[in-house]
Amino acid sequence: MFYWLMKRVLVGPLLRVLFRPWVRGIENIPGDGPAIVASNHLAVIDSFILPLVLDREIVFIGKSEYFTGTGLKGRITAGFMRGVGTIPVDRSGGKASEAALRTGLKRLDEGGLFGIYPEGTRSPDGRLYRGKTGVARLALESGAPVVPVAMVGTDKAQPIGRRIPRPMRIGIVIGEPLDFRRYTGMESDRFILRSVTDEIMYSLMSLSGQEYVDIYAATQKARLAAGVRQTGGPPSTAAPGGRPAPDVQVPEPPQDLPGASVD
Repeated sequence: MFYWLMKRVLVGPLLRVLFRPWVRGIENIPGDGPAIVASNHLAVIDSFILPLVLDREIVFIGKSEYFTGTGLKGRITAGFMRGVGTIPVDRSGGKASEAALRTGLKRLDEGGLFGIYPEGTRSPDGRLYRGKTGVARLALESGAPVVPVAMVGTDKAQPIGRRIPRPMRIGIVIGEPLDFRRYTGMESDRFILRSVTDEIMYSLMSLSGQEYVDIYAATQKARLAAGVRQTGGPPSTAAPGGRPAPDVQVPEPPQDLPGASVD
């Protein structure tokens, strides 16, 4: 109930006016049944913009820090995240992350949409980073299709460090669902998990036109925090899994009515 109130009355209409989201491939979101929506992650507002264009409720994983803030702002943030169904995840890994994945599986078992950012954290520089294999485990254990989604321009609206995003058009490109049921029962094979994850990341690269870097985004963030940075940042790799990079460009907004969505 709170989810739809936020989307349709309290927050959604304002976000539509400020960001005029355009979307391609909306028909690739299943009309019913479970599906994993796997997106690149450029800004905090990714989790607010994507639900605007979907007819179905989607639940995301969110870092546990959103739920542990202090003061009025911390309580408001935690209340909002709980209200829209965000699932807290401890990014330190171990049993805490396992519990979050179990919660995601429950959501899928109930036939819902579950959103996840395979990179694990926001890109520090707008490039696409190596995917973590949690998304592959979800796909193999649930049997649900994976729908790749590329957010476009959210990093320009809200660069890292900027709390209030600047109004501008934001795009969402939704790819065809990926079916990994051929790997059913192989969710403990780390080579299969990596192969599935790389296939998902390749799809995201093909949709977004981002340059790919074969290290984890969290690793790059740690390097930057420690002051360790090579000229131009870490070297990129052609594409996930060592494949040639797809010949694509960053998607552009449609050249039609300024505020229209495009399916």
